[in-house]
Amino acid sequence: MHGAALAALGLPWRYVRLPIPVELLEETVRALPGSGFRGANVTIPHKEAALRLAGSATPAARAIGAANTLTFTADGVHADNTDAGGLIDALELPVGGRRALVLGAGGAGRAAAWALREAGAEVSVWNRTPARAETVAADLGVMHALDVRPALHGVDVMVNATSVGLRSTAGGADALEVLGLDGAEPPLVVVDLVYGAQPTPVERWARAGGARVVDGVEILVRQGARSLEGWTGRSAPLDVMRGAVLRRGVG
Repeated sequence: MHGAALAALGLPWRYVRLPIPVELLEETVRALPGSGFRGANVTIPHKEAALRLAGSATPAARAIGAANTLTFTADGVHADNTDAGGLIDALELPVGGRRALVLGAGGAGRAAAWALREAGAEVSVWNRTPARAETVAADLGVMHALDVRPALHGVDVMVNATSVGLRSTAGGADALEVLGLDGAEPPLVVVDLVYGAQPTPVERWARAGGARVVDGVEILVRQGARSLEGWTGRSAPLDVMRGAVLRRGVG
């Protein structure tokens, strides 16, 4: 995705994978600027540590407690979390004043809840382990949903930020039951951060109910676009990036 975007922008840069053990993360990151790196994406299990070693960070990264993007400048290492902004970009609708429900209280759920709250939505968080949802809700100043079905009433946007359905079989009834969505009507917009070669159970449920679906591929493209724009100062070629992901396949 990034390689295709850089080529489209005419930049002679390379985007490479760097597997890094936890104990070597800080040493490696400190060495990257001197090796010609402009920035880096960071994934599990390094997101929290990446934020700690950065000299500066965006409000999103600070509030979420994790960074997925590092940018190297003359002033040092700058951290960002583009998962949050990428979600809002992908929604392509104003969420101010709308009600949103986030399923999942991990890193992705926390980023989604923060992004929606910052955009002006009234946000509730649900998790299979209620204590985790309660903690995120308290940290972010949003609501804690105990049960999914009652919480869905009046909701405009639902985000599945859990891993449920990632390896679901058949029609995915098991995934919908775990999430409490079986028999429920979907809201206006459903976002599923899970993505794969086939539509997820949540996507199928949402489309069958007439909802507009924003899939995990679109979220991946939008957060990647924000990272790219931070490194290059250029507008990201979204169609090129999306096409590269779809041609390569996901899952």
